[in-house]
Amino acid sequence: MATVELSFTALPAHVRTARLVATAVARRSGVDESLLDEVRLAVGEACSRAVEGHQLYCPGEPVRLALTDLAGRFEVEVTDTCAPGTRWPGGPVPPAGSGARAAAGDAGASSGSGAGFPAGLGIAVIEGLADDVEISATAAGTSIRMSWPTGGAPS
Repeated sequence: MATVELSFTALPAHVRTARLVATAVARRSGVDESLLDEVRLAVGEACSRAVEGHQLYCPGEPVRLALTDLAGRFEVEVTDTCAPGTRWPGGPVPPAGSGARAAAGDAGASSGSGAGFPAGLGIAVIEGLADDVEISATAAGTSIRMSWPTGGAPS
């Protein structure tokens, strides 16, 4: 099991770097080429949500990204370390272990960006792109964990 960890300042420009790193590690881990766009987009959405929260509440704290090659799975965890367990961009933090559907059910809430989109829209996009999604609030912060199957041995 190999893990790549990345911490970055909460700036939108760094989301692109996170997407590129995630795609490269996914390819190296054996994720099928046909799934790499899904990895890139899901990681971008999760990192954008974390950056949004950090810019509003704790711009000096880094966003954390962990990329892990598990047996037969490529897992990405994006952690928003801003006010752990108390705030989620666009609404309250979903309860620990509730899964992504609870966050997507925040009817009537809008994202902090002012775009007027429902708060759960980003989560719904991530769920549509990743094979498995789990959202949790812990002492370390709020995290989105996503995973995809790997097709074979890393090259």
